[in-house]
Amino acid sequence: MGEGFNLRRDVYVRISNLVRRLSEKHNWVLVLPPWGRFYHWSNTHPETYFPWKSFFDIPSLQKWIQVMEFEDFLKAQGSRVDSAYILQHYAEGWKDGKWEEKYDERPCIDRPAFQPHEGVWRGHVWGSQLVAQRFACVSVQGHASTLIQLLTKDAGSRVVYIGRAETVLHDEYGGKWYWQARRSMRFASHLREEAAVFRLKYLGSDDPQDGTELAPDWRDSKPRRGKAKGGPYVAVHLRRKDFVFARGKEVPSLKMAAEQIKHLLKKENLTSAFIATDAPHEEFAELQRLLPSAHLHHYTPEPLFLQQWGDGGVAIVDQIICSHARFFVGSYESTFSFRIQEEREILGFPEDTTFNRLCGENTKCEQPARWRIAY
Repeated sequence: MGEGFNLRRDVYVRISNLVRRLSEKHNWVLVLPPWGRFYHWSNTHPETYFPWKSFFDIPSLQKWIQVMEFEDFLKAQGSRVDSAYILQHYAEGWKDGKWEEKYDERPCIDRPAFQPHEGVWRGHVWGSQLVAQRFACVSVQGHASTLIQLLTKDAGSRVVYIGRAETVLHDEYGGKWYWQARRSMRFASHLREEAAVFRLKYLGSDDPQDGTELAPDWRDSKPRRGKAKGGPYVAVHLRRKDFVFARGKEVPSLKMAAEQIKHLLKKENLTSAFIATDAPHEEFAELQRLLPSAHLHHYTPEPLFLQQWGDGGVAIVDQIICSHARFFVGSYESTFSFRIQEEREILGFPEDTTFNRLCGENTKCEQPARWRIAY
């Protein structure tokens, strides 16, 4: 709870690979918690939850590990779980600065989601109530695989709830298993189709001419860096709102952003730019005023689309459009930009058109494209 949409997608990769390891010996299934409202989901009611099929291709995920929607779990299993654990860091931090993989049942640092009630533990999660026979807060320091012993120590626990899974690290960030799990996270077909219609109508972009076609099954897709050309537009992720205050020196003013976009359009010999941004309407209008000779585009969903797929659907359409651009530039330390860069890696775009960011006060900030990225 409390983490954003794109960081939670990263946590899925960590836990899916944990389930892969567990499934080497036993038949484990990962229950997918529904997506609730986040900070940026201003059009989503706080009590609205979206199943994973709203945003992702479930059969594609199933080709990596066994998964099921939370709503299907409730229908099949009911609201009871055998054990519930809330993960947390060690209150004392790293002892003597020494790193070691470990976990211990400890007193809860924060108020836990589960509370004792008539001999069981009741917790309100994802708009539903779960009832656990056993509950503990677990301080953990280590990779996701550190939890294997915890999850398998009691053979009688067939259903286990884990909260705050972002506490554990990737077992293999950027390695083979990371990318297998990440590539399985294909977007739902209705979102891919929505983005394709927009790309073709406003940006003259489609997969055959852009070199961004993928095999229907992600397991058959062999990305080759540099094969993707991209559509005839520059894509920009311009993060505003809280980033303006939290990362003021790294976030450009609208005027500085316009200057950088103008430079990129000239450099790439293009006239169109797609802007994915959380900026209010008046800021986007100001950006258009600052770039009178450019064709700026911004995805605005129809009311029915927003009703069906919410802000999460809009975010993914934005990301798909950005991931197919001739050149992409993101925002400093934004997980939204990170996910776009991963999509471009999967599609086979060159590094120098992918790992770039807008500069803040220092207009000559180091570009991540100068770093070598291991695939």
